[in-house]
Amino acid sequence: MGMDILSFSACFLIIFSKASIALDKISPSESLTDGTTLVSSDGSFALGFFTPGSSKNRYLGIWYNNIPMQTVVWVANRINPINDTTGLLKIESTGRAVLLGQNQTTVWSINSTEAAQNPILQLLDSGNLVVRDGKDGDSENYLWQSFDYPTDTMLAGMKIGWDLRTGLNRRLSAWKNSDDPSPGDLTYGVELQGNPQMVLRKGSEKYYRSGLWNGNGFSGVPNLRSNPVFDYDFVWNKEEVYYIYYLKNKSVMSRFVLNQTEKVRQRYTWNPETQTWKLFSFMPSDYCDTPGLCGANGNCDNSKLPACQCLKAFRPKSLERWNSSDWSEGCIHNKPLNCQRGDAFIRIERVKTPDTSHSWVNKSMNLKECRARCLQNCSCMAYTNLDIRGRASGCAMWFDDLIDIKQFQSFGQDLYIRVSASEAELKNKSEAKLAMIIATPIAVFLGLLVVIYYIRRRRRKLEDEVEERIENDQKNQGRSEDMDLAVFELGTIARATDSFSFHNKLGEGGFGPVYKGTLANGQEIAVKRLSKSSGQGLNEFKTEVKLIAKLQHRNLVRLLGCCIHGEEKMLVYEYMPNRSLDSFIFDQRRCKVLDWPKRFQIICGIARGLLYLHQDSRLRIIHRDLKASNVLLDSEMNPKISDFGMARTFGGDQTEANTNRVVGTYGYMAPEYAIDGLFSVKSDVFSFGILLLEIISGRKNRGFYHKNQSGNLIEHAWRLWKEGKPLNLADDFLAETGSLSQVLRCIHISLLCVQQHPEGRPSMSSVVLMLGSENELPLPKQPGFLFHKSPFEADSSSGNHGSSSKNEISLSVLEAR
Repeated sequence: MGMDILSFSACFLIIFSKASIALDKISPSESLTDGTTLVSSDGSFALGFFTPGSSKNRYLGIWYNNIPMQTVVWVANRINPINDTTGLLKIESTGRAVLLGQNQTTVWSINSTEAAQNPILQLLDSGNLVVRDGKDGDSENYLWQSFDYPTDTMLAGMKIGWDLRTGLNRRLSAWKNSDDPSPGDLTYGVELQGNPQMVLRKGSEKYYRSGLWNGNGFSGVPNLRSNPVFDYDFVWNKEEVYYIYYLKNKSVMSRFVLNQTEKVRQRYTWNPETQTWKLFSFMPSDYCDTPGLCGANGNCDNSKLPACQCLKAFRPKSLERWNSSDWSEGCIHNKPLNCQRGDAFIRIERVKTPDTSHSWVNKSMNLKECRARCLQNCSCMAYTNLDIRGRASGCAMWFDDLIDIKQFQSFGQDLYIRVSASEAELKNKSEAKLAMIIATPIAVFLGLLVVIYYIRRRRRKLEDEVEERIENDQKNQGRSEDMDLAVFELGTIARATDSFSFHNKLGEGGFGPVYKGTLANGQEIAVKRLSKSSGQGLNEFKTEVKLIAKLQHRNLVRLLGCCIHGEEKMLVYEYMPNRSLDSFIFDQRRCKVLDWPKRFQIICGIARGLLYLHQDSRLRIIHRDLKASNVLLDSEMNPKISDFGMARTFGGDQTEANTNRVVGTYGYMAPEYAIDGLFSVKSDVFSFGILLLEIISGRKNRGFYHKNQSGNLIEHAWRLWKEGKPLNLADDFLAETGSLSQVLRCIHISLLCVQQHPEGRPSMSSVVLMLGSENELPLPKQPGFLFHKSPFEADSSSGNHGSSSKNEISLSVLEAR
């Protein structure tokens, strides 16, 4: 009888032990202690406490349950380890899961988003730890899930990317090392700037990127559609943007992991014969996966030596550096572009598409429409199909320099690159048949003569118009009290600048170089020399001659005269010994020169200058290109607004206008101007708001970076404002040099100026009053997060609140400088 009782007891213990091991969930009346585990119903995964490597710390994690090698795929308390075996996991009746350590202290917890009548914490066969309501008939209605908070490993069915409804960003972060699961600086996820792509970062540095999703896959990742292990997809809509993969055979184990030590993203599959993990693929996979290796407009090709080559119709910007394997300066066009007179495109086959940070897409356009739209936009440098499947569809366009292009031999997609019409013509001629070339030499020659004659005649006509206008203005000096413009001889300017010596060169913009000079009477001058290859420079020249010569204000740079001699056209300004504002506020050493009193003086001066343009000058003038580099500083650090080549005039009762040719600088443009071409005094106010933020923070709006945050400087400022910490925006040393209340007031004013809708922004007269008083200010509303919209939102026009246009970018021609 005693033996029977012992046997029964032993059997009961064995049965109970197996039942406890087979548990896949716990309720509020249960808990998980160190030494016990939850096991998914099919036995694939286990949840419990573990010690990594040679560490002595304990962590709660999930690992593969049915292989001998413990492989952890998720860690709960990766930042707060437990240093003994007192760990206990429980779920409270509210649905809150809590991990307790020594002395019942909370080391990790989660809160479900919804209340549950019967909360359950369950480990699923997928390796996903979820909180759900046991009384909910839908077993997949999760109140919380570990798949939303991945660590270093991606499993099948897990999403890496964004839930745009909640702002949740699921991304991987590597373990620091095999002994420490706390986050390292290697991260991998979806980045939304421009258009979405997968990006591997080491700290703030972009370490690898996938390229644009083209329907078949990412343009920079060799096509794995035919692999026997997994299928994958990239979902991109108004609610979510994410990457996901599924196993073709559920009996196969495959995981996707970040390796901090080797700085790679690896995929492994389990080999049951050798009982080891086998490396399936890894990225970056070669030298050409290094972002920006070949500089702007370079093409990295592993089959060539050196790997870096200039794109077709481009040449090295610095041949000496390029030949010494320093490719950082990249490449420039063989022949300058001429947007007004027409450019063309050449096709580059089988490449990884450029970095998408400055790109837009339209999902409904075809390739022909895409080409036409890109050709209209002077800043559009390349285009291609968004989806290359079947007959292909959609449109992707790139602006500014093309960065991080990689050449493939049997993969990638075609990219159409903007070049001068003559360069494309040369390429087409080289591909044409010899018979055609021989048959039409006379016709081509005569046609070229006609074109050259027409161009020279048109150019001369424009020159004559400028000369005539200046001569008339000079003749009318006696009748025009505010006109005091001298016409300089070319020889005078050449002697003043030492024949345009390189040592006298102050800088260069889209119009051409600027030189310092000294006239015979000792007066120092700055000479803007119009580049002969600048297509829009002549228009800028005429605008500045007509506008700035009539403007007289202490905060506007003074035009002393001009020079026209043949094809030479120059503007002569008063010389500003301290150069431009950006050379101070964005320089870590020189920024200390501008303490808060000086910065506030500069802010007020810029505001008064703009007020004069908008209200007090004879014509209402919209500058359209206000930025730090266009604010010059005299010997006493007084600001003077310069560069009126983009300016437009309004009549006395006119308040806004529309243009099909948007000009200006990325990061300073108001949303309604950049997207719809609508400009007004309020678009200048927006630019002033950006400039104000830059002066206060010492950081650029474009290219702004903040640890653990995405977006530009406006978004950063708005985030701090909403968190009640706006003074954190200010440059650190400003707190020691000025009034914090004054700094805070300027931040407040800047946010009023950058509001999304122009009617909500103050006028410059109001801004000047705000700067000079202590009256209470209205609360700012949502800013315009220009050029940092989510990609699906870039298709919608925000010019009018009441209407929007889906899948369509602006018809305006955007010319960023």
